[in-house]
Amino acid sequence: MFERIGRFACRHRWWVVAAWVTLVVVALPLLPSIERVVKVGGFSAPHSESERATTQLERTLGLSPSSFVVVYQSETLDPSSAEFNRQVAASLAGVRTLEHVQDIVLPSEDQSLVAPSGLIAYAIVGWDEEAEVAQRDAATFEAAMVPQPDVTYIVAGGPAFYADIETASQRDLRRAELIAFPVALAALLFVFGSVIAAAVPLIVGGAGVAVILLGIWSVAHLTDMSIFTLNLATMLGLGLAVDYSLFVTSRFREERRQEHRSLEDAIARSVATAGRAVFFSGLSVLVGLAGLCIFPLMFLRSVGIAGIIVVAVSTLGALTLLPATLSILGPSLDRFSIPVLTKLTTDDHAEHGFWHGLAVRVMAHPFLVVALTASFLVALGTPFLHANISSPDATILPADLPSRQGYDLLASEFTGGEISPFVIAIHSDGPMTSDENLDRLDRLVRKLEADPRIGHVQSAIALPQIPSGLSPRNVLRARLALEATGTDTRLRSFIGLNDAMILAFPVKPANDPENKALLADLRRLNLGAGMTILVGGGTASIVDVVDAIAHYFVYAATFVVVCTYLILLMLLRSVLLPIKAIVMNVLSILAAYGALVWIFQEGHLSGILRFSPQGFVEASLPVIMFCVLFGLSMDYEVFLLTRIQEEWLRTHDNEHSVAVGLQRSGRIITSAALIVVVVTASFVSADVVLVKALGLGIALAVALDATVVRALLVPATMRLLGDWNWWLPRWLDRLLPRGLRLEH
Repeated sequence: MFERIGRFACRHRWWVVAAWVTLVVVALPLLPSIERVVKVGGFSAPHSESERATTQLERTLGLSPSSFVVVYQSETLDPSSAEFNRQVAASLAGVRTLEHVQDIVLPSEDQSLVAPSGLIAYAIVGWDEEAEVAQRDAATFEAAMVPQPDVTYIVAGGPAFYADIETASQRDLRRAELIAFPVALAALLFVFGSVIAAAVPLIVGGAGVAVILLGIWSVAHLTDMSIFTLNLATMLGLGLAVDYSLFVTSRFREERRQEHRSLEDAIARSVATAGRAVFFSGLSVLVGLAGLCIFPLMFLRSVGIAGIIVVAVSTLGALTLLPATLSILGPSLDRFSIPVLTKLTTDDHAEHGFWHGLAVRVMAHPFLVVALTASFLVALGTPFLHANISSPDATILPADLPSRQGYDLLASEFTGGEISPFVIAIHSDGPMTSDENLDRLDRLVRKLEADPRIGHVQSAIALPQIPSGLSPRNVLRARLALEATGTDTRLRSFIGLNDAMILAFPVKPANDPENKALLADLRRLNLGAGMTILVGGGTASIVDVVDAIAHYFVYAATFVVVCTYLILLMLLRSVLLPIKAIVMNVLSILAAYGALVWIFQEGHLSGILRFSPQGFVEASLPVIMFCVLFGLSMDYEVFLLTRIQEEWLRTHDNEHSVAVGLQRSGRIITSAALIVVVVTASFVSADVVLVKALGLGIALAVALDATVVRALLVPATMRLLGDWNWWLPRWLDRLLPRGLRLEH
């Protein structure tokens, strides 16, 4: 099958190249507009209690789906002064005329919006669109703000946060591309020792990335796609395309050295061996990323969809465009070679080189090597035992962006939960203003106010304008009287015909463990027959997202592991080797998880990597890394084991096959890993901490996988298993597809 693909690409080379060029030409004019069709956000868990609480209050009490937060400072005016409040109101005069403004709460109307220190105050502008949509209006909002002589302001809040994510993501993508392409070219030059040979994988990779982005642009018109898919497309697309091209091109050069082998035969043999490994490798990566499509969160689901596009295009390019290009450039592939580097490429095929000697030494002490390497990887992963899993907030942004600056100001001047209260939605079968229901609300408010974990409470019967000591019924009357005089008490924001809202402002930040315990207590509250309660807000959203990810991760991981096992079973015709590969993948992923906690949660290396320690690991990171790395790590396992399998089928000598297989693939695997490490590590320069962590985590895991695991753990475990490596019951062999066997 794969040999036929190689011969087809060789015989119809110009048609194949023309088809790819056409796709690239179609893609290029669309690429500048791709950022307009993808979306930010997608981190919330649909149908969770926090989402249902928000939806209920939006429907019944007109709660704003999102809000801009404008933070004010003044060097000369006190935030409680009349002049300060006049200038605050004047600054928002233009904003009041904007189409989507739902309500505005000023610090003069709610003294809780003034910091206890008296240094800052903030206003809340309710917006009638979700934050992910409202971010498109952030520039319009800022343009409508009216500068004042004595008061300065910073625009923050959900829509501004998402707008800044888009700005930072665009910046990160351009920077990473400038780093990745030239460094990848230098690495390829080192691998091949020839300018022409080094340029071929990069050309195929560049074409692949363009077609991948075209695919994402097309799919984004059918379903929501996260803006972070663009980072993934470049990071993974370039890495995989260059990786696959490297393996096929290296095999082609090896086949061309065989006597009496024509150009077409060399290409056909390369695709039949390395191309077959590319196909199964791509299939394993695709399965890993497809696991993300199981999650209900738009962010994870869209990364899974984009991943499928990335792998499909990269694999197709390696099996069609690359053989066609090699058939055109084949005779000139080694032109402009560098003799010193060229000599290194010939060492791969020596009978006893560095990698052969390493395999022999490792297999001489297999128990010791397995014990040491496995212990090392487990030790690297131990920090993950103390992981604090949470959802992203403004701290993932660089400190130079306005929404991050506003967030930092609010966090420093207010109690931790001031900017992220618990939102308690209460529904009653009868009128909410009945004496019985008002008494229930009053008891709940008093209970919340008495809890030391809560700083203050706002509700229909607990707002600053109303004196204490009145009955709930008299509180409502007093508020109605105030509204009649023109004073806005926001009464209708807190109580309606059958619904009420309570805002409970915790002392600690949203992701603090104390708040998570408080959330559990709130969700256990029982207000009596005929009345239901839903709890939302910052902490609730974090807990619900983490719970949803944990719940679906079980299904995703099972899907990925089972499918990967079946793919490797078909490829290797072995029952035990796929199990061994899966265990080793888990070890390298575990080590990367530990690094995430040690660096990004605990803050080690934060100065060198230029970020503020978050105190938590973003919930989607371990999931994305598992799905990406499970397939990506299998790349090197596939290429190494297929070379060992070739020698095993020829000699049936296990130790000899391992040594020869490692000798012929060791440098190529290490070089391929180096390119992936370079490409993914280029995203460590990103300003968005989420992208920085993903790039570093993948780079570290791939580096460990291609060195410690493939060079040490694989030979040692294969020596221990001996001939059992290739055990396959006859009945199972008959069930497996025969057309995918390795031809020898």
